[in-house]
Amino acid sequence: MKAARLHGPRDMRIEDLSRPRAPRAGEVLLRVTATGICGSDLHTYNEGRIGDTVLKTPFILGHEFAGVVEAAGRGVNLNPGQRVAVDPAIPCGRCDRCREGNPNLCARVKFCGLWPCHGSLREQMLMPARNCFPLPDSVDDGEAVMLEPLGVALHATDLAKIHNGDRVAILGCGPIGLCLLQTVRLAGAARVFVSDPLPWRQKLAEQLGGTPLRGRVEADIVMEAAWAGDAAQRAIALARAGGRVVLVGIPDNDRLELTHSTARRKGLTLVFVRRMKHTYPRAIQLVADGRVNVRRLISHRFPLSAATEAFALNAAYRDNVLKVLITAAAGHRSCL
Repeated sequence: MKAARLHGPRDMRIEDLSRPRAPRAGEVLLRVTATGICGSDLHTYNEGRIGDTVLKTPFILGHEFAGVVEAAGRGVNLNPGQRVAVDPAIPCGRCDRCREGNPNLCARVKFCGLWPCHGSLREQMLMPARNCFPLPDSVDDGEAVMLEPLGVALHATDLAKIHNGDRVAILGCGPIGLCLLQTVRLAGAARVFVSDPLPWRQKLAEQLGGTPLRGRVEADIVMEAAWAGDAAQRAIALARAGGRVVLVGIPDNDRLELTHSTARRKGLTLVFVRRMKHTYPRAIQLVADGRVNVRRLISHRFPLSAATEAFALNAAYRDNVLKVLITAAAGHRSCL
């Protein structure tokens, strides 16, 4: 089968690999139909690492994906031909964090596309059936891919503890930031201020109902979804006294820098977001009902054979890029 493997920083190659074995009990064999490029994928692509996780061998990226069941092992309630969205996190299910209902905090979690667990930029892969969520016909493969970043946004919104009438500021209008814009409004935010240095992202955020962020806003909640330059420090400055700052982004240098006195004197609550938990059914329903629009966030589609070009375009932020999909279909086009 074909797969896109990263051999080092910006060194991605399309290669032939052996097909997966037959699925065992509780597993399914998937034909991957679409994969999204995430900001965390770009960290690894650009630097050969993300945070303290370092790439050590040729590696398959990809954790935002959808597929079709090709075969199922014993005890699986999914059928060949069934379309599914896939949660990329495989927690152990036995540790204290898993048992208390926080599988996203499992220390032994395997996460597709994070070394050493290969991801979805390949034609076929095995997954636990419990990670696969059947899709209604009204949710297409591109929207199914977007359920993963939408899940992160839903989890971040839950942690933000938004009240009706709150003023929310969002720093960073990439795919997760644009999902946050929609989920915080559903949670009751009265006004959502948005800021992104890339003009096409700022424009789309405003089209989706965001208010341009100018000057001091004294936000009840600040959602940091960029982590470029001084974004964390800016988030601290924008929050009102007693407010909450929700940190979603991953910094390039794996360090958080802020002025302690500003945060202390305001009595701010800082919340760190670790992926997501239990969000896929809710995300599927929101998209199927048309309450969250993720289709508008997809800007480009490439076939797997052109994954190298897809990553190069995304890493350079060319052509008004927002969300890039790598699909099983041939051809390349911009969706803008």
